[in-house]
Amino acid sequence: MDLDKLMSKHLTRYFDGTKTIPEETLDQLLRFLRSTPSSVNIQPNHFYVLSTEAGKRKLADNLGERFQDNAEKVMNASQVVILTTRTDVPDAHLDAIFAKERADGRFPEVATHDLWESMTRDFLNIRGTTYDDLDHWMEKQTYMAVGMTMMAAAELGIDATPLEGFDRDSVDSAFDLPATGYTTTVLLALGYPDPTKVYATPISRFDHDRIFTFM
Repeated sequence: MDLDKLMSKHLTRYFDGTKTIPEETLDQLLRFLRSTPSSVNIQPNHFYVLSTEAGKRKLADNLGERFQDNAEKVMNASQVVILTTRTDVPDAHLDAIFAKERADGRFPEVATHDLWESMTRDFLNIRGTTYDDLDHWMEKQTYMAVGMTMMAAAELGIDATPLEGFDRDSVDSAFDLPATGYTTTVLLALGYPDPTKVYATPISRFDHDRIFTFM
């Protein structure tokens, strides 16, 4: 991975609608997205991968009036991923996680897994009561997945642009999310840049001394 190149690159604002990510490359990226970590392995996400014209149009038409400037990005991207996050953690979700961990042999000793489950339940209880931020905490896990996937996309030669310009209620309604226990958190447009509209201006960031403190 060429970090110097990444540090001087703008996010893509205009995608080339004639180019499509090869299927094997997309599959590799989605396998990576599936593997991204989350605190206590909570796995709070469901991902909607929009590859068809109809799927992308459904999203573009439901971004909300104030966010129609993102419709072009959605339609010209090769794929757009809707990253949704659980609104709470029902027992069924937690039980499914623990069952999968046991089936995959995450912990070789039964006693170790029993302790892990107890600690996980206690941690989630603290988030839901003491801090009262369980939903926001799960959204943080989603953003960690987004950031890591953007880096993986760069390694595969794909441009990945996160989009927060959308009406959450409109998108949730269009994709029937309220009944699923999930809500839209962020969109990730994937594809290749339009070469005629690539930004050539320098990246602007605060200087090193302003943002780092060494102790």
